[in-house]
Amino acid sequence: MPKGLYQIPYPDNEPVLGYAPGSEELESLLSTYHEMLNQEPIDMPMYIGAEKVRTSNKMPINPPHDHAKVLGHFNYGDASHVTAAIDAALDAKAAWSSLPWEHRASIFLKAAELLAGPFRDRMNAATMLAQSKNVMQAEIDAACELIDFFRFNAYLMQEMYSNQPDSQPGIWNRMEYRPLEGFVFAISPFNFTSIAANLPASAAMMGNTVVWKPSETQMYSAQVIMDLFKAAGLPDGVINLISVEGPVAGGIVFKHNEFAGLHFTGSTGVFQTLWKEIGTNIDKYHSYPRIVGETGGKDFIMVHSSAEPQEVRTAISRGAFEFQGQKCSAASRAYIPSSMWNEVKEGIVEDLASFKMGSPEDPSNFINAVIDKRAFDKISGFIDYAKESADAEIIAGGNYDGSKGYFIEPTVILAKDPKFKTMCEEIFGPVMTIYVYEDRAFEETMSILNQSSPYALTGSIFSGDRYAIDLACKALEDCAGNFYINDKPTGAVVNQQPFGGARGSGTNDKAGSMWNLIRWVSPRTIKETFVPPTDYRYPFLG
Repeated sequence: MPKGLYQIPYPDNEPVLGYAPGSEELESLLSTYHEMLNQEPIDMPMYIGAEKVRTSNKMPINPPHDHAKVLGHFNYGDASHVTAAIDAALDAKAAWSSLPWEHRASIFLKAAELLAGPFRDRMNAATMLAQSKNVMQAEIDAACELIDFFRFNAYLMQEMYSNQPDSQPGIWNRMEYRPLEGFVFAISPFNFTSIAANLPASAAMMGNTVVWKPSETQMYSAQVIMDLFKAAGLPDGVINLISVEGPVAGGIVFKHNEFAGLHFTGSTGVFQTLWKEIGTNIDKYHSYPRIVGETGGKDFIMVHSSAEPQEVRTAISRGAFEFQGQKCSAASRAYIPSSMWNEVKEGIVEDLASFKMGSPEDPSNFINAVIDKRAFDKISGFIDYAKESADAEIIAGGNYDGSKGYFIEPTVILAKDPKFKTMCEEIFGPVMTIYVYEDRAFEETMSILNQSSPYALTGSIFSGDRYAIDLACKALEDCAGNFYINDKPTGAVVNQQPFGGARGSGTNDKAGSMWNLIRWVSPRTIKETFVPPTDYRYPFLG
């Protein structure tokens, strides 16, 4: 039992290293990158309780920018491994949930220190190698954001526990924040190493035990995440990693009576399917499961005629094409007034012509490969559709080559119709579609924007006119859970811009904030009366 009221100091966001040419941090990272590239291929197990489980079904791990290279293999499981992982999570539950909160916090605070130090290069290099992120994109994701998640979640857990109800004379009211009854299932995406780790870790920090299914294209950095958890002292069975087919996992997890919650980041369609399955099985569960999801986006840049064209140009070049547009928050559509279009167009074309594309091994490459062949085929299909349409024109990019790596040129489409296919549907790749509107149609265009997409994740307004900014904030109120004024709609920082959207973009439970953590506890109110009454008669009875 705690024997003091412990205080975690208020954390600072982890500083982002610059990786300038010739810098010590760049040389160190590239050395680790080459070491991992040329080492013997790894054999990544599943982690179930205290066991490292390997099978005869080995799945290759290939760099997207060099898909003939094999970095290693991960072991593919079946239904028996899902059941074993659930059993391991439930076996570990009692000891973990009863561990005093400061010890749970200490484990993840130690993980943050290890990641800021000896694990930094390895985590970043793994993300560069198998997710094809450039040096800076790996640094802000795999290192800095994950460090921030660990540190701020620990601090916010303390803040939550200190939130206590009022008491009256002779009565002491208390609030206890219990972990959920059962196990949590975490399904994480390929595109952010930090999200992959935070989905199981945030639930675990609050006293839950977890079955974690990472994306198959993120397994290389998932191995480093598990090594980090073990080095930080996370007990066996708290986070169990499995690699199985989604329907196989879901067929067991969502029928288990001790399923307590789903922490998900991925596609809208998959999330809706899982929600339906949970609903179908609702009578099987001990408690109503918590369902937390961050899903798709069709993120926008709305431009007013008072905006600065150079700022708009840069927001598009960065917001749409960093990490090849493979961010839930990536700018995917823009609405630009005709009075500035020529200047913005000239700037965008100039920027894209200067982009270097290739392997993350060369830190001067701004653009790398998309994640796999499935993504390559989907994105190139959208580009081909635009090429063949009379309602669109490709003004930059439009080429792709999957022979060595899954490379797609950053592509800008000019649409004649504001409801053209690529203005409305999620692409999740380096494709930006622009609609040019008459300056006087600002309000009308915002109405079209609002009705053009089922998503509401991120968006931005560019304007030098404060009245126009206010108008946009009101008109686009429900279009984005993260809204930016005169900035690109990407780059949310933990504890600065809590992240999440509504509509088809998820449950808006704001990763990196107390709003997310509170979903992984079940509060219990305790009222203690010091001197209970001994007569049922109230004064009004005389």
